[in-house]
Amino acid sequence: MSFLERPNPIISAPMAGASTPALAAAVSEAGGLGFLAAGYLSVDAMADEVTAYRSLTDAPVAINLFTPQTDRSLELGSRLDAYRAEVAETAGRYGVTPGDPSFDDDTFEGKVPWLVAHPVDVVTFTFGPVPPATVFRLQEVGTTVGFTVTSAHEAQQATGLGADFVVAQGCEAGGHRGTWHLSDRPNEMSALEVTAAAVDASGLPVIAAGGVDGPAAVRALLDAGAESVAVGTLFLAAEESKAPAAHQDALTSGAFTSATVTRAFSGRFARALVNDFVRAHDGHAPSAYPNVHHLTKPIRTAAASAGDPQAMALWAGSGHAAARPAPAAEIVSALL
Repeated sequence: MSFLERPNPIISAPMAGASTPALAAAVSEAGGLGFLAAGYLSVDAMADEVTAYRSLTDAPVAINLFTPQTDRSLELGSRLDAYRAEVAETAGRYGVTPGDPSFDDDTFEGKVPWLVAHPVDVVTFTFGPVPPATVFRLQEVGTTVGFTVTSAHEAQQATGLGADFVVAQGCEAGGHRGTWHLSDRPNEMSALEVTAAAVDASGLPVIAAGGVDGPAAVRALLDAGAESVAVGTLFLAAEESKAPAAHQDALTSGAFTSATVTRAFSGRFARALVNDFVRAHDGHAPSAYPNVHHLTKPIRTAAASAGDPQAMALWAGSGHAAARPAPAAEIVSALL
């Protein structure tokens, strides 16, 4: 049994825009732990997801928040304008215009007080540190607190902030890299390497994440010192996921065979399948998050509505070829 006191070590990774209360609850009911993803949600929407999850299971409530980033709107304003002009042609093909490349804190200042007033069991932070006082406020109401880390140094920093555990994310992970500084180059360490480094550097329980494609990968990460294993991409294809159908098809059809780490969609490095948008715009987006996310969102949304994967952010880990449409409970069983 893991430090989270679950019957099995499988965790559904929080995936903003794809995770649902039904997905999280299904994984928890199968003996693992399903995470809710508060990224891009309002406080009210986050509260609704917690309520919905609790209506489906008596298992612990775990939720992930995005750490607010540095506002680079003025510093990189001219580059944001240039990138907006560059993607305008792509946007026009879908009948939309690029969005306003604005900055926000993802309503972080409202989410933490809500979670203090309405305690959940587990909260994790991705994209960097939060003040130690924030960690303490959550722990004081009984919440276990963790941080996504991508290196031994970040794991040590998390320990210094009072973390109860860390999520060690390897280079194989799909979606956004959890690097603690916006402009950091993403790590090239495997999930096995980051897990072992985080265990040694922090002395804390470790959840391993990155590229899980089956039971052998789960066992290897547990053998490397992890107490639980987070799985993302395989659950994107689950029946309970709200990932767009075109994204699920791209993962499971075999039509997309290569992936890369790019800032093209959000301004933060993230691992995605290579499509026309990546081929046209990779390497051009400034390191400004969530500004670029807001800028490209109308394009990604329109492409998803049209069922066209060529302008969507097709987040995918290195094990994406193993993704299959199935109920989440079956995916958990197959991983064990």
